Amino acid sequence: MSAQRKDPVDAIIEQWATVRPDLDTAAMEVFGRVYRLSRAMGDRMNKAYATLGISRGEFDVLATLRRSGEPYALSPRQLSATLMLTTGGMTGRLDKLERAGLLRRSPDPHDRRGLQVTLTDTGLDLVDRAVGAGLAVQTEALSALHTEQAGQLADLLRELLLSTESADT
Repeated sequence: MSAQRKDPVDAIIEQWATVRPDLDTAAMEVFGRVYRLSRAMGDRMNKAYATLGISRGEFDVLATLRRSGEPYALSPRQLSATLMLTTGGMTGRLDKLERAGLLRRSPDPHDRRGLQVTLTDTGLDLVDRAVGAGLAVQTEALSALHTEQAGQLADLLRELLLSTESADT
C-alpha cells in the first residue's frame, strides 16, 4: 500500500492480512475500489438524472437513440441488444418514456412486422441536457486526478476491461 490516505478498501485489506496473511489481496484492492467507485458514481448519476425526471435506465434508452444519429431511431430489438435488457424490461422502459412524450413507437418502414422507436424533439432536448448533467458529475469526480493521471487510468481500465470481457467469450 502506498503512503497515501486510506480508504475503506484499505481497512478491508488490513483485516484480511490479520486473519489470512497468506492471501495475495492485490486484486481485491483494485476490484474493491472499482466496485465502490461504480456504486458511488451510479448514485451520483441517478441524482443528476432524477433532477430531469428520468432514471439512469431511462437515460440509457434515450442516450442509445441519441447516439444512433439522425433520425434517432432503432428497433426495440436493437435497443434490447445494446442495453443487454430482456424484451420485457425494454417494453416497460419504452412504455414509460412514450407516455412522457420522450419517444414514439411506429411501424418500421423497412419491416412491416416490426416497430421503430424514435426520439421526439422533447426527448432529444432532455437527453442532451441529461448527458451534460451526467458529464458534469463525472468531470467533477475526475478532477481529483491530474489530466495525465486520468488518461493513464482510462488506458489501464480499458486494458483490464478488454482482457476481462475477452475471457468471458
